[in-house]
Amino acid sequence: MRNIAACYSEHAIKVSDSYCSGPSNQAYSSTNLIPSIKNAVTCIYKVKLSTLKQVMIKLSWCNLLGQGFSIGISDYPFSPSKLSKNSLLLSKVKGAKTFESCDSRIEVFWDISCARYDIGPEPVNGFYVMVLVNSELCLLLGDMEQGFEVKKRIVDVHVARFSLVSRSEHFSGNAVYSTKAKFCDAGTMHDILIKCLEKEKGLKNLELSVYIDKKNVIQVKRLQWNFRGNHTIFVDGLLVDMMWDVHDWLFNSSSGYAVFMLRTRSELDSRLWLEEKILEQKEDEKVAFSLLICASKNPN
Repeated sequence: MRNIAACYSEHAIKVSDSYCSGPSNQAYSSTNLIPSIKNAVTCIYKVKLSTLKQVMIKLSWCNLLGQGFSIGISDYPFSPSKLSKNSLLLSKVKGAKTFESCDSRIEVFWDISCARYDIGPEPVNGFYVMVLVNSELCLLLGDMEQGFEVKKRIVDVHVARFSLVSRSEHFSGNAVYSTKAKFCDAGTMHDILIKCLEKEKGLKNLELSVYIDKKNVIQVKRLQWNFRGNHTIFVDGLLVDMMWDVHDWLFNSSSGYAVFMLRTRSELDSRLWLEEKILEQKEDEKVAFSLLICASKNPN
């Protein structure tokens, strides 16, 4: 399947107003289908060190890894290939690892031995992951900040600025995808539900519905005609572009993947974002947040 951003930059199919709605008062409609299973989650964080050097940290949780995770480090600006090349698998539930990357000394400390999980491979509480770059604290995740190991490592340590810039989630199962996202550091966590369901029996009646906090914000009818499209919504005072590509999911049974992306539009963006703006931006630009959902529908 082609990259979703490449599809739009060349020949995006835009949905007309008659098929796509903005925020509405339409009530949230429940479904008897069980939401799809979340198989993998990847988060990318941008870090600015006290030396003004910037690095990217990628953290991946996957069911195939058991209770472990992988971590990747890259200089900024970055590319997915750089992060993949410098990735390291940490399979133990508790430990420490030191290695060299990006001309820097990287230290990783973690404890997921008592972690608790919701639906998916990413722990929700009872864990911590801590990353130091050249003895500077660059990432601290979890809710065990008062643990002995954390206290010992962060005494008199400079804390770098870091922010989540990208989150990718992979699903499999029914065409109902449920997740949560925060579109800016100062924003609130929102419930997001995406449904691609038959209004009536048959492919010609498929509809795409997107709900944020149980409010219908996007509705696309005749999805077999509008298998690629985009729409802009307003969340927490921010413009958020949503794109979808369900072509393979509808017409290519061998792969059957659908891709959905929500991305905040920065003040410098005057039009729909392109792939190049994700991979490489000027250092003084603010990196927007993006949520990517890649979903496969299991056959009935």
